Amino acid sequence: MPVITVDGPKMTKEQKSKLVKAYTETASEIMGIPVSAMVIIIREVEGENVGVGNILLCDR
Repeated sequence: MPVITVDGPKMTKEQKSKLVKAYTETASEIMGIPVSAMVIIIREVEGENVGVGNILLCDR
């Protein structure tokens, strides 16, 4: 059972649904594993909790 984890900004339910569908279908096709075996975990991260280089993402 493959697990795909996505860390990113807050998204609407519709955006999450599209993302899950796209990742699941693509990974299933590439790996030759049924869509029903795929697990997608979405973790929403605030920009103040992410540093890129020496600066917080929210300050870029």
